[in-house]
Amino acid sequence: MTSATKSPSPSPQPEAEPVLHVLWINAGLSCDGDSVSLTAATQPSIEEIVLGALPGLPNIQVHWPLIDFECGPETGADTFIEWWWKADRGELEPFVLVVEGSIPNESLNSEGYFCGFGNDPVTGQPVTTNEWLDKLAPKATAIVAVGTCATYGGIHAMAGNPTGAMGVPDYLGWDWKSKAGLPIVCVPGCPIQPDNLSETLLYLLYQVAGSAPMIPLDDQLRPKWLFGITVHEGCDRGGYYEQGQFADAYGQPTCLVKLGCWGPAVKCNVTKRGWMMGMGGCPNVGGICIGCTMPGFPDKFMPFMDEPPGAKVSSKVSGAYGGVVRRLRGITIATLDKEPKWRHRRPELTTGYKPQQRRPGGAHR
Repeated sequence: MTSATKSPSPSPQPEAEPVLHVLWINAGLSCDGDSVSLTAATQPSIEEIVLGALPGLPNIQVHWPLIDFECGPETGADTFIEWWWKADRGELEPFVLVVEGSIPNESLNSEGYFCGFGNDPVTGQPVTTNEWLDKLAPKATAIVAVGTCATYGGIHAMAGNPTGAMGVPDYLGWDWKSKAGLPIVCVPGCPIQPDNLSETLLYLLYQVAGSAPMIPLDDQLRPKWLFGITVHEGCDRGGYYEQGQFADAYGQPTCLVKLGCWGPAVKCNVTKRGWMMGMGGCPNVGGICIGCTMPGFPDKFMPFMDEPPGAKVSSKVSGAYGGVVRRLRGITIATLDKEPKWRHRRPELTTGYKPQQRRPGGAHR
């Protein structure tokens, strides 16, 4: 009689690495320009974020219409909209909700809707952007509003619009906090500066992973380190303003304030950071700043091509003292733009060099 042999017990399977999902909804009122802009980011690139190429990043899955090109809203390799329903059912934990486009006031509709994203599987009717925010905001670990439309309403929210469009903070409330205690993070721009967005997303991903402190935001919910200076403070043309030299036509290298540039009053780092790989930035390449990162855009900055009211005074003052500054600097430049008098090929040495005398025994005195 032989004893039965026990089959070896299966080895325990390693636990799956937790996944942080990023749900990008671009169904607000927008042109998708911020999605397109992000493809130009290099510090970091969206590929580095999605592929987890940066040290310390959690396992990330990005659900973004621009890169899920094989999937359709209801058909394709994957039912794209299903990820949103999973988030609504509490099956995606944690997730970051990225919102692109301004939010209309659907209560103004007598019929139809202003904008939506996918269909309700029960009713077959479109799900409005407002409904998605109502469903997902309480469940999101963080919400990022990208572009001026999503942050402050942008073009669609200007005076006279019929949609009552607004930014995400206007819709959810400026004091809104996620279940993780995070405020709405606003990264404005029309479109957004690519690296500003990718860097902010990276910061939040590290924060969710426990590797970064609370993101520092200003009173308009913008990252402080990105929007703490004005366009003028980083502008290549800033020195001309100080010297009272202003362009009166496009194509001139001097300050553009008199042509309608709002740079001295607009919080934006594009002149310092450039647009793509350190190159560009509106005034750096000859375009005026129209204030597209500001909460008052566009209403408070129109008409765009007129000299800003404050510039009428400041440019006159700058022109007055700038003339004196240029004259004084001209004298200094004329002095410094010549070689010192002791540089010549004459036989005598006129540099002021004095040879040292040697003491007896070779020691120097």
